[in-house]
Amino acid sequence: MKPDVKPFFDETTFTASFVVIDPATQHCAIVDSVLDFDYSSGRTDFRSADEIIEFVQENGLTVDWILETHVHADHLSAAPYLQEKLGGKIGIGEKITVVQDTFGKVFNAGTEFQRDGSQFDKLFEEGDTFTVGTIEASVLHTPGHTPACLTYVVGDAAFVGDTLFMPDFGTARADFPGGSAEALYASIQKLFTLPDETRVFVGHDYKAPGRDEYAWETTIGAQKELNKHVGQGRGAEEFVAMRNTRDAELAMPKLIIPSLQVNMRAGQMPPAEDDGTVYFKVPVNRL
Repeated sequence: MKPDVKPFFDETTFTASFVVIDPATQHCAIVDSVLDFDYSSGRTDFRSADEIIEFVQENGLTVDWILETHVHADHLSAAPYLQEKLGGKIGIGEKITVVQDTFGKVFNAGTEFQRDGSQFDKLFEEGDTFTVGTIEASVLHTPGHTPACLTYVVGDAAFVGDTLFMPDFGTARADFPGGSAEALYASIQKLFTLPDETRVFVGHDYKAPGRDEYAWETTIGAQKELNKHVGQGRGAEEFVAMRNTRDAELAMPKLIIPSLQVNMRAGQMPPAEDDGTVYFKVPVNRL
């Protein structure tokens, strides 16, 4: 079956979010939402999430799921806010526990921070299935960018998060803690077993050189043929060498510090301190 897919693009973080709709029932899932955050002032706002809420409400949609492809390091999730306004279950990969353990230590989150994934309503494993309305969806574990990365295949549409970008931009970095270029290559080869006509929706776009417009939809066939990092049957050894060399030159994402502290908690802020204020910790010389 073919879901309708409505994209929302946040140019500040270059993030593509999606509302995935079963046209037969008007049930939907929301994938990789954004909570707006101004780092210089420490203020959040909900304009990106409110655009999604307005679309859902105006079209009479029922939200079944609020899905995260992984713990994002470049934007904060709006999942709890969307759940409060629209309902739905928040889901992520079951390897979130690995990410929580890693970054719970990095941010010295203390014993009150549960590292069992219990902040989420559903922890998905490889091969799990669920439904969006009447459309069957399946789960592929696609680690490499992070240990917990998932791809959600909803009907003929695959939501790959940061595993693949548009073919002219390539693939995601694999140098975060728990990341692996070898695992990323294997995950991409797993995606390449999907039918060539499978629609692929990527989690970010940065306008590759020579392209004037942002883009977020392609196909498995186009990725296999045209992806600048893995297309044309490029082998694992060549890819891993390219990815490791490239990653060594990349700066950390601007919002990595607040993003990880929020997203490892399913979009919730760290607990307020004695004065009632929420603070983010900045580990010095750690990341």
